[in-house]
Amino acid sequence: MRQYSADLTPPWKKPKPVPEVAADAGLVVEELSTGFCGAVIRCEKTAQGPTVTLEDRFGKHRVFPMEPRGFLLEGRPVTLVRPSRAAPVRPSRTASGSVAVPGARARVARAGRIYVEGRHDAELVERVWGDDLRIEGVVVEYLEGIDDLPAIVAEFAPGPDARLGVLVDHLVPGSKESRIAAQVTSAHALVVGHPYIDVWEAVKPSSVGIPAWPRVPRGQDWKTGVCEALGWPPNTGAAWQRILDSVHSYKDLEPPLLGRVEELIDFVTLP
Repeated sequence: MRQYSADLTPPWKKPKPVPEVAADAGLVVEELSTGFCGAVIRCEKTAQGPTVTLEDRFGKHRVFPMEPRGFLLEGRPVTLVRPSRAAPVRPSRTASGSVAVPGARARVARAGRIYVEGRHDAELVERVWGDDLRIEGVVVEYLEGIDDLPAIVAEFAPGPDARLGVLVDHLVPGSKESRIAAQVTSAHALVVGHPYIDVWEAVKPSSVGIPAWPRVPRGQDWKTGVCEALGWPPNTGAAWQRILDSVHSYKDLEPPLLGRVEELIDFVTLP
């Protein structure tokens, strides 16, 4: 007598199998039910079953059960499983928190640009976003001040294929900087800024090893005043190098600067 399978579900209605992927440290996935995206930090065995801890680009940690079909990898469902053995892990993130692309070549520079006020601003942006900028083909240039910004933007002549982004220090309501920025009206230029008097302040004091950035009396050169208040030698170049050396990733910077630089990169690289 011919035997029949008890499963009468048509093949096209059966869920397609998804690949099992080892949850190696550094693997970037998205948890399906919450949309939380992050890199694998660790896997643990609990009484309720195995779990995986993810860290997003802002340093936030979330723990999730390793359920079947519970994650997306590059947009496709996967089942995470515990890695069979430890293996060397390449850094999966750039200093800005973006997913690293090992072996990627720098893109030919775009016509668009990002302008910053000074050399220290440019060096800080390069320290954190350098890898991203090279992959995107974005060049950062510094202006030595923005007093002539409207004329500089007019000379650049931004357009749909050559957008211009400008990062301004101390861009707060009523400031000289805000009045200058308001004169830039091109739809293909974006002027944004952070609230700090100087980009030094955008580095977290804890990263530099100080309790807080000191208040400098109005009328005194701010950088010189900072060195005096902190007991540093009166050499602003050496002081800046000390600050820059304390920056290793986006976690060492204040959120107002992080958001504005990301905004400029997105603007300049719009298709």
